[in-house]
Amino acid sequence: MKRELPPGYREQLELGYVFGSTLTFAQRPLVPDPGMLAEWAPDAAIIGAPFDLGTTNRPGARFGPRGVRVNAYESGTYHLDLRIEIFDHLEVVDAGDAHCPHGMVEASLDNVKKKIAEVVNLGITPIVIGGDHTITWPSATAVAEKYGFGRVGMVHFDAHADTADTIDGNLASHGTPMRRLIESGAIPAKNFVQIGLRGYWPGPDVWKWMGDQGMKWHMMDEVHRRGLDAVITDAIAEAMDGVDHLYVSVDIDSLDPVHAPGTGTPEPGGITSVEMLRAMRRLALETPVVAFDVMEVAPAYDHADCTVNIAHRLIMEVLAGLAAKKRG
Repeated sequence: MKRELPPGYREQLELGYVFGSTLTFAQRPLVPDPGMLAEWAPDAAIIGAPFDLGTTNRPGARFGPRGVRVNAYESGTYHLDLRIEIFDHLEVVDAGDAHCPHGMVEASLDNVKKKIAEVVNLGITPIVIGGDHTITWPSATAVAEKYGFGRVGMVHFDAHADTADTIDGNLASHGTPMRRLIESGAIPAKNFVQIGLRGYWPGPDVWKWMGDQGMKWHMMDEVHRRGLDAVITDAIAEAMDGVDHLYVSVDIDSLDPVHAPGTGTPEPGGITSVEMLRAMRRLALETPVVAFDVMEVAPAYDHADCTVNIAHRLIMEVLAGLAAKKRG
């Protein structure tokens, strides 16, 4: 294991996100090279996926990785509820971004998959910042290739099911990634659990397909009636039934736009920030999470950095939960 940074680099990190010239997630070391990652041997790695060519409404999620790294308020790294200094127990680096060349969907998605595979194949937990939700298709595929097709469950928070066959004839859209994962066998349909669905899309044909596959879902009405904590308990049991690992995917529009206005497809009536933060902590503490992503953060539509801050904190809750598990 080799974990060394030049003094000047360390100084820039310690200057902080406002004054330093090196801007990474939580001011963690930038370790983008696979060989250096192998030597560093971190527990988790932040990966940006600046891609929004699959967006159907407002574009701008390509700026999500930058926004979450740079604009979020860095309040500290000691988790008050868990009483843990996160990075004392969990080694985390920022592995940089996948290259998503302008206008090139296939190349971008291939590069995302390759970048995540470089991380996960070293036994490192990828924490992916999107980008639109198309990204979860290559991301979860890379994770499933590591741990075995059919051996990874999914808990997916979203206002929308993202299970359409095509959007305007496009197989690779932010409205289709979950269907691609199920059709390929990467994630079993019976272990695919969705939370927070609401609004007016998709139509009955897609719902029939979802039911025929054996997918599970918990509508936002159920979350309101029963509480998210009870829903999470059921979702864990459903997603982990007969599999060994869990992928957690969050579309930031699963939160109510009051808490996360900076997204391309805001849908009123969603989850509150306090509920979502506690849910991430529970999932990290109680399940064998091997990958996490937060998608659809579009800073151009944000207000007072509300959305980048909640996205940042969702990641911090996952890291805190992983750190607490490692501490024992």
